[in-house]
Amino acid sequence: MATSIYETVGGMPALTALAHAWHERCLTDPVVSHAFSHGYHPDHTARLAAYWAEALGGPPTYTAGLGSESEVVRMHSGNGPHVEMDQRAVACFADAVDDAGLGGDPAVRDTLVAYFTWATAYMSTYHDSAGDVPDGLSVPKWSWDGLVDGTDSRSTRPTD
Repeated sequence: MATSIYETVGGMPALTALAHAWHERCLTDPVVSHAFSHGYHPDHTARLAAYWAEALGGPPTYTAGLGSESEVVRMHSGNGPHVEMDQRAVACFADAVDDAGLGGDPAVRDTLVAYFTWATAYMSTYHDSAGDVPDGLSVPKWSWDGLVDGTDSRSTRPTD
């Protein structure tokens, strides 16, 4: 597959549908919904779709005007380990891929789920404190072969 994941899935319309489907599933999950209990941005799904688009080979819409990678990671940091929530968020995502009509091609489905599984772990890197997140992180890029070399800009990784 020579085209980007972003192009293959159908660009922003497809990723917006995926973000909406995932968010809806999360809100109804008794464990994952806790992550949204403090409230969320009114344009959460559009912003999430823009973030995923950037990570999956689309335009840099998220970091060009919506936020920075360091802000995203900080938002997901400082909450301690939450293994069950992460596992359930991934399960919600896998179901959302199907809900959004993107699961027909096993290679596409597997790649999307692999990305989200990796991204969920990545967002948990700084589980002790959001203050540990360095400035200047860039959105890691994901390809058909996984994480694109050199795009994970975290300078340190805490040890458990």
